[in-house]
Amino acid sequence: MKRSLLGRIWPNATAIALFVMMVFPVYWMFTTAFKPTADIITEDPVWFPTDVTFEHFSTAIDAPNFWQLVVNSVTVTVCAVLLSLVIALFASFALARMRFKGRKGMILVFMVAQMAPWEVMVIAIYMLVRDADMLNSLLPLTLFYMVMVLPFTVLTLRGYVAAVPKELEESAMVDGCSRPQAFVKVILPLLAPGLMATSLFGFITAWNEFPLVLVLNKEPDAKTLPLWLSQFQSQFGDDWGATMAAASLFAIPILILFVFLQRKAVSGLTSGAVKG
Repeated sequence: MKRSLLGRIWPNATAIALFVMMVFPVYWMFTTAFKPTADIITEDPVWFPTDVTFEHFSTAIDAPNFWQLVVNSVTVTVCAVLLSLVIALFASFALARMRFKGRKGMILVFMVAQMAPWEVMVIAIYMLVRDADMLNSLLPLTLFYMVMVLPFTVLTLRGYVAAVPKELEESAMVDGCSRPQAFVKVILPLLAPGLMATSLFGFITAWNEFPLVLVLNKEPDAKTLPLWLSQFQSQFGDDWGATMAAASLFAIPILILFVFLQRKAVSGLTSGAVKG
């Protein structure tokens, strides 16, 4: 009885401890953003702020080029995710449904590309973009971000396509649908969890990407929010309230997206990993 009780307590206690360790930095970031400056620089930490101020958020929002960089980040991220989804839908269908020479090798290439650190190619990417006279442009960022998330998207959606019975597609074709129509009307609606999971992964990857934009985009109005956030502390000195407010603004879109998509994303990741 005691062993059974201990067997249930220590995993739960470990999970709670890990949860607190991961959530506390986020909690401290958000609470610091709302604290008055006096509560931030005090020697005794204020764990639960009583006075709330929005002054730090005003400082962050009024920073030079803030709204332009928001537009840049949203444009690059959304376009990269949409492009990767469109390409991955066709690629995953081909890998799951069709049998052709080199199919297994192509799947292996996608797996290796997913595991390989793309940072080793930053110099080559810079030289390519420079020779094409496309530095300080959002188009190269969009294309390279799309390439970064494409292997994961293809592999995940391939598992979902393979999990859809072929009989459903064949029945639709017997009823008069062409193969593209059967894909759109039968298979595509069943891929919703996989699309949610890959969209969330792609959004987080592109939204947080830092080294590439640091190398390719030097002009102030061509940067994205991660680069702006890295330079925020140097702009405002030791204004920790404004820095935490800037970090909170940067994290809010990811948190909102995760809250709305978490259930679909988890099921999409697990199903795509074991099916097909």
